[in-house]
Amino acid sequence: MPCTLPAGLAGPLDRDTALAMFIALREMALARQLVLRAPPAEPDSCCGRGCNGCVWESYYAAAAWWRQDALIALGLAAPA
Repeated sequence: MPCTLPAGLAGPLDRDTALAMFIALREMALARQLVLRAPPAEPDSCCGRGCNGCVWESYYAAAAWWRQDALIALGLAAPA
């Protein structure tokens, strides 16, 4: 049976989505006996003022890169 990503996991838009994406892709990798690199660590230095260039923006960008790497490792995406 082919593995597909659950609906809504196309890319991280918020913390909960990013965490769910990490879990789903790591479970898919485990089922295929693959090891993925660790996902990016959550930022711990956000001031909460909604700054332009917030640390969360960098986190979501890193999560998107991690997702792309994971999909390539799983054979679900072609290298760019």
